[in-house]
Amino acid sequence: MSTAIRTAVVPLNTEDAELLVAVATSAAEAAGATVSVTVLDAGGHLLAFRRDDRAVLISGETSTRKAYTALQLNAPTADLVDAVRPEGPFHTLPTALDRPLLFIAGGLPVHRDGRLIGAVGVGGGAPEQDHAFATAALDALV
Repeated sequence: MSTAIRTAVVPLNTEDAELLVAVATSAAEAAGATVSVTVLDAGGHLLAFRRDDRAVLISGETSTRKAYTALQLNAPTADLVDAVRPEGPFHTLPTALDRPLLFIAGGLPVHRDGRLIGAVGVGGGAPEQDHAFATAALDALV
C-alpha cells in the first residue's frame, strides 16, 4: 500500500488579495469602467474589497456574490449562466440556499497548485467586462 504525501498549498493571503484588487481595478480604469472587486479566501471569508467611489452601489454586492458563487461551485460564473435557465441543471439553486448566488459573468475561482484557494469577483461593468477584469487579475497572480 503506497502512502502519498501531500504537500501543503500556500493559501491565498492578503498580499495576493491586494494584487488581485489592484490589477482588476487598473484593468477597469483602463477600460473606463468603475467597479467593485471582492476577494474571498477558500473558506469564503473576505480578504479584500474595493469599490470605486464612482461605481454604482450595487456593484459591491454583485462582486461579492460573484466571488462567492465562483468559490462554491469552483467555476467561473460566466460558465454557469446557462445552468440556471429554466431547463438548466441548476435552475432552482439560486433560491435553494441561504446565501444568494449570482450567475452573472465576473466571478472566478482562484487555484494554486491545482487546489482551490479562493475567488475574485468584479461587479459594476458589463458582465463581459467584469469577467475580463477578473481574468486580468487572476493572470497577474503567479
